[in-house]
Amino acid sequence: MAVSLACYSLISHPSYLVTLRWRMFCCQVVVVKKYLNLSIVCLSANLIISTHASAEIKGTAALEEVVVRAHLLSDQGLSQSTDVLSGDELFEQLQGSLGETLANVPGVRNASFGGAVGRPVIHGLGGARVKTTEDRIDSLDVSVTSADHAVTVEPFIANRITILKGASTLLYGSGAIGGVVDTETGRIPKRLPEASLTGRAEARFADNADAETLAIRLDGKTTESIAWHLDAFSKQADDYEISAPADSGEQGGASTLEGSRYDVSGGAFGASFIGEAGFIGLSISTLDANYGLVGPHAEHEEHDGDTGDHADGHDQESFEQDEEQPGVIELEQTRIDLEAERIAPFSGIEKINFRLGINDYQHSEIEGNGELGTVFDNRAWEGRIEVSHLPIASFKGAFGLQLNGREFSALGEEAFVPPVDSDSAGLFWVGEREFDKWSLETGVRLDRVEHSPSPVGLANVDFSTLSSSLGAVIPASESLSWSALLDYTERAPAIEELYSNGAHLATQTFEIGDTNLQKESALGLSFSAHYHTDLVDLNATIYATQFDDFIYQTNTGDIEDDLPVLRYQQGDADFVGIDFEVAFHLSKFLGGDLDLTATFDSVSADVKSRASGEQSLPRIPADSQSLGVSWDNDVWRAKLNFKQVSSQTDVANFELTTDSYTDLTLTINRRIGLAVGDVDLFIHGRNLGDQEQRQHTSFVKDFAPAPGRRIEVGARFQV
Repeated sequence: MAVSLACYSLISHPSYLVTLRWRMFCCQVVVVKKYLNLSIVCLSANLIISTHASAEIKGTAALEEVVVRAHLLSDQGLSQSTDVLSGDELFEQLQGSLGETLANVPGVRNASFGGAVGRPVIHGLGGARVKTTEDRIDSLDVSVTSADHAVTVEPFIANRITILKGASTLLYGSGAIGGVVDTETGRIPKRLPEASLTGRAEARFADNADAETLAIRLDGKTTESIAWHLDAFSKQADDYEISAPADSGEQGGASTLEGSRYDVSGGAFGASFIGEAGFIGLSISTLDANYGLVGPHAEHEEHDGDTGDHADGHDQESFEQDEEQPGVIELEQTRIDLEAERIAPFSGIEKINFRLGINDYQHSEIEGNGELGTVFDNRAWEGRIEVSHLPIASFKGAFGLQLNGREFSALGEEAFVPPVDSDSAGLFWVGEREFDKWSLETGVRLDRVEHSPSPVGLANVDFSTLSSSLGAVIPASESLSWSALLDYTERAPAIEELYSNGAHLATQTFEIGDTNLQKESALGLSFSAHYHTDLVDLNATIYATQFDDFIYQTNTGDIEDDLPVLRYQQGDADFVGIDFEVAFHLSKFLGGDLDLTATFDSVSADVKSRASGEQSLPRIPADSQSLGVSWDNDVWRAKLNFKQVSSQTDVANFELTTDSYTDLTLTINRRIGLAVGDVDLFIHGRNLGDQEQRQHTSFVKDFAPAPGRRIEVGARFQV
């Protein structure tokens, strides 16, 4: 604990922070470049690892895949609706963005913006209400600020992705009023591996957009007390082909979506000292991305005047683009993560865990004519201390303190949000108590949020928020359990909602914030059923959430700078929905296991305000249902899934409806067992019907449909 606090005090000092960021960045560049070549050699060296050690590792991994690590108390995610993608299921769903990877999870959608950008939407809530985290620390990017900004969490290096549906504010703060998507990377080792070296490597190629993805990760130990991790990835694609409507009359039935291309690479190195009493570890990661901007962004008229010198790090070659080309975003991020844990440091304390993430993020938006438009800079950090205690008054639980700071700026002619410094602090407790036939769980959290804009004349604002919950898990039998959750949550307005004032070209709107916005509050109630036997797995959740002072954008009908004016305002909103998924495990068929699956999810949401009356909220996802069949005999695996997304006609003022579509996918996997590991050869077919697919949750769905038919082939080696 003393080491943790010392590290926190040292790293958080402003003068040290600048020096540390630069040194760590330089170190990471050298490490990644060096180990990109070394990793291939190291992976080949796995061929001499013993078969016995490999079997032990694979057995351990299989057991760990069912554990939900996103919650302090329960391996089953408590009474909250939770989904976990790991193992083969995650492998089959991997896509270019986090949102697209999770788009087939019931209750989750993708707010897409081309090939590289996609933010998760949970139960109709997205943006600032859904928190994306990497190993329980915020992604610390600017993906909330605008729909065209990428989430800097890479799904291809994930061990597992946990989706907490519904308010998760007790552990993660007011920004998680709609849910949390936590990606576990393993970049900071927490336990010593059995073997000296394990890992996996993957390569996949797709015909649509000539997409290529390469990813590798290695984990090992140098001594009986030091473990290390290394990963690197690269993915790139040209503009993808989209399907033309059946009645369009276009020859060939497809065209190319300009601006959907991307080129992304990154990597990380981490190491931990691990002992019987705990561990302490550090990781350094970098991300570089260059991706196009789809939709009408590039079609907006040019700004007059000279933009001046280019931002640091952009040479003249990066600006030599054709005037007719779409704009691009050039993104750079360096991140440092620290974690320390001490087991049983004091009487009555099970463990103390400390996490710290420090991020240096910048991206530049380059116009189609090569001029520098806007530079976004985000220097942020987040730290948390969790103290798990033995039962107090029969409640076993954990206390926690979470702190974060952010220096955000957007400079340039297209900046619609001013520079703002933000600080927040949260204090929480969660606990559960076991009774004879059921368990009770509860918790409370207090937060303080302060926003300080730089421009003179803009008001500083601060908010205090309160969140609490009460839940119950009732096992009816060995196969059936029921759960119920009642929660009250409050959320402070985000800086975009408070201070926006200008043309937002990514969404082709003129956005106006309001510094008089009040915090929004929500009262939620959900019921879940879980039924698991050798024959059937069933999970179902119904939920209802009532918001007071819900913050949303409304189209005023006015025009400013040739763009429709959207103003942030507040009203009372109601969300009601259901998530359902069932799998039937049939007897052996042709020497393998045959599974039949079905899913359904639906959500409706409306808002009532004095200014606009009652109306539907924008970008609420349409109903979705799917049927699937899979067959697996441990050598071959095949899965066929048919998904149908209904049309969305419940739309907000000035919002266009979205047509229904179908999605047919097929996966075929051939596993080849080696003495030291497995090789998977696979082919994935997506949108095999070549349907035009427009996602109602996307800001650019009227300009940028999803990709057309895609055939993807690849290989994965893991030990």
